[in-house]
Amino acid sequence: MISTINGTVRSIHNERLIVEVGGVGLSISVNAATSAGVTMGSQVQLFTSLVVREDSLTLFGFLSDEARSLFELVQTVSGIGPKVALSILGALTPEDLNRAIATQDVASIERVPGIGRKGAQRMILELQGKLNDLSSGATYSGHVAPWRENLTGALVSLGFSPKDSDSAISATLSRLSANGEDPSTVALSDLLKAALANGKGQRG
Repeated sequence: MISTINGTVRSIHNERLIVEVGGVGLSISVNAATSAGVTMGSQVQLFTSLVVREDSLTLFGFLSDEARSLFELVQTVSGIGPKVALSILGALTPEDLNRAIATQDVASIERVPGIGRKGAQRMILELQGKLNDLSSGATYSGHVAPWRENLTGALVSLGFSPKDSDSAISATLSRLSANGEDPSTVALSDLLKAALANGKGQRG
């Protein structure tokens, strides 16, 4: 696995850099933000991720380890491949993406080309809580959405463990997303009913 490369920038395009390492020119896929951050002939260190396909080997490069980690993490979301993941990191800084996931800001994510509203809702659902696992200190650690915090408190007061309440809320969010509903616009009492029904099913 190629994790980092250090070399001289020989060619710059919006979606690709040629970096010479030990006399060999490596073609590295990047987004516009990364290509704008380097200069011709300069020495550069890129944090890389190698994507292997049956018919290709593609090296993706980033200027920070956090950006590379986010690139790999967002690909764990259903329906998101490396090209869309690269587009996400080009449209949103790691900090912006962390904040959007933590606060369930669908509008910010759906503006990314190739995502759309359902894709944004799916990203929030599947990445909620996972971004805190990233080691970088730049990870956004703000409060969860008010509706989720209130719903968690209500479930815990009814005897749910934090883990069970989180599972019930995630299942509820999944159903709402499938129907195109925004949980922040749903009454807490209705959210609680839905979460209780989902939680009952999960707890057996």
